[in-house]
Amino acid sequence: MPKVARSVYVRAERRPGRGDALTYERMPTTLLDLACTSCHAEWGADEPHGVCPACGKVLFARYDLPELRARMPAPNFDGRSADVWRYEELLPIRDPRFAISLGAGGTPLLEVPRAAAAAGLERGQLLVKDEGGNPTGSFKARGLAVAVARAAELGVSNVGLPTAGNAGAAAAAFAAAHGLTCHVAMPRDAPVSAQQQVDLYGSELILVDGLIDMAGRLVRERAQADGWFDLSTLREPYRVEGKKTMGIELAETGGWGDGWCPDVILYPTGGGTGLIGMWKAFDELEQLGWIERRRPRMVVVQSAGCAPIVRAFEAGTDVAEPWAGAQTIAAGLRVPSAIGDYLMLRVLRDSGGTAVAVTDDEIVESQRRMAQLTGILPALEGAATYAALPHLVRSGFLNGEERVVLFNTGSGLAH
Repeated sequence: MPKVARSVYVRAERRPGRGDALTYERMPTTLLDLACTSCHAEWGADEPHGVCPACGKVLFARYDLPELRARMPAPNFDGRSADVWRYEELLPIRDPRFAISLGAGGTPLLEVPRAAAAAGLERGQLLVKDEGGNPTGSFKARGLAVAVARAAELGVSNVGLPTAGNAGAAAAAFAAAHGLTCHVAMPRDAPVSAQQQVDLYGSELILVDGLIDMAGRLVRERAQADGWFDLSTLREPYRVEGKKTMGIELAETGGWGDGWCPDVILYPTGGGTGLIGMWKAFDELEQLGWIERRRPRMVVVQSAGCAPIVRAFEAGTDVAEPWAGAQTIAAGLRVPSAIGDYLMLRVLRDSGGTAVAVTDDEIVESQRRMAQLTGILPALEGAATYAALPHLVRSGFLNGEERVVLFNTGSGLAH
């Protein structure tokens, strides 16, 4: 699936008798409505929504999957560019003028046999889904490409979000592309490169003396006071739609059907949007008949200095208590409390997966080892997944013969 650079996905034609005017067709999205993942209340999709108005939990976009299955009985994306909008039927944009990608998506899945052998998987297969080539250097571009596009399409002009760094850079980039005003709050010790990107893209940078949860409180207060639309992780319905394209790409790269499915996916987890999004994608693809029921076992990887999902999984609870004194070198994993905790824990249990915490020393060493064994310089968050492999082998969760996918969520150059 070759990557084709593209700024704007536009389907347009000149109509006779209308001079030079362009008439834009609707994108073939099958978006229906929004549904709450907790109380199951249903809401219209064509006005801005944050969390569920009834219970305050996460909203999911729903699609007319039977209609799409009739229209496309088998997946066929031939001739489309390799970015997030490749899967436009399963994304929420109606007007193609808003489908700006900047090249987000279409990342490679790379086999790394030397790294596999070093981690004790010499009889299996280890692959890295390398998100470092995305705009602004991380997987956050996928979610923000779709969330900002949908906000703009719904008439929003002023957005804000908290971030550990990478999401702020991506939001600023896509806000600039759409001409929106953007406000980004992040910890004062967030990566300097992310701070610089926010400033260069013309967004307002707000530094807080605290962690991302404090930045989130600030954004919610300012959103209410100043009319910002809150793009916080899982506090609006569409970032997860962009992130789910990682799961669709895995299915397409694997050839759909039953053979696409890796045995295990390791995912570095802060807010968990990507983990939740991929699981949503797998469910939609199964309903479409494009993949079989078999699923990978999903593994959450967190830092030992901030591991609320690991603690909750081990305790057998359905929600995660906030992590006090969160501290880790991997900024994207320093999320002490996540609104999607119940969804992440549900994914782990439904998939037969698990959750692992690794130390900062292990993360730093694994970044070096991955670079030297694969030629990929991972973000610290991506390196955490490689650090988790020996733990999973020692515990018996992995027997060394599985097909395992690690998610490197960003470039090590972006930190």
